[in-house]
Amino acid sequence: MHFPVYIRLFGFSIHPHFLFESLAYSIGFLVFRSLKRRFGDVVPQEVRWSVIAAAALGAAAGSKLLYWLEDPHIIITHWNNFAVVWGGKTIVGGLIGGLIAVEWTKKRLNYRERTGDLFAIPLCLGTAIGRIGCFLAGIEDDTYGSATTLPWGIDFGDGIRRHPTQLYEIMFLVLLAGVLFFAMRRSHTQGDIFKGFMMGYCAWRVAIDFLKPDPRFLGMNFLQWACLVVLLYYAGDFKRWITNKSQAQIALATGKS
Repeated sequence: MHFPVYIRLFGFSIHPHFLFESLAYSIGFLVFRSLKRRFGDVVPQEVRWSVIAAAALGAAAGSKLLYWLEDPHIIITHWNNFAVVWGGKTIVGGLIGGLIAVEWTKKRLNYRERTGDLFAIPLCLGTAIGRIGCFLAGIEDDTYGSATTLPWGIDFGDGIRRHPTQLYEIMFLVLLAGVLFFAMRRSHTQGDIFKGFMMGYCAWRVAIDFLKPDPRFLGMNFLQWACLVVLLYYAGDFKRWITNKSQAQIALATGKS
């Protein structure tokens, strides 16, 4: 396999990143609509569309900002290269930017209920589909892992066999989507599905990014530190889940309900 792997479609050669990113948005929206029909939506329609718009704008801004902060040296040395400065983005920044924008919008609308549960599984599957494009783009996508001698290491085009971290992430996201769907079918507190996605994905990125050759600050890259901030933000919810689970186990053991 030679990277990048262009996709032949209707007589055209399409860059894999563009194709699978487009598919990610399209399929993610279809999954959102399917979940909305199946589980309903407690959020009023006008609030829902305001939240979607805020999430999109916040994600676009956050993905660029965190990409620039991730490795400022590249941006400074290539400031006159439009593709380098404006072409890159990061999923973690998109999630954080979207979260901040949605919370700000809800505050402006004086709406206090949680709005993210229906987004969790579409985000999982959309990100997984997008990672296919990252994998097929090869070395130019900058999402590959560090060098490895493991038998499934892949040469993305620079002569070095590396961890296919994109494939690892695809498998994790599909598994996470299954766990979240199972949770949606059970009784749960509104907002916990989205929180589960954010905590699960951020914990994953803290772990998997140790296998990436990114610039480090105090042992971790900038995205890992950003994910750690998100995990601390949701620490109270995690403590609540553990406490509730322990109480439920005690009630079951003592025969109390």
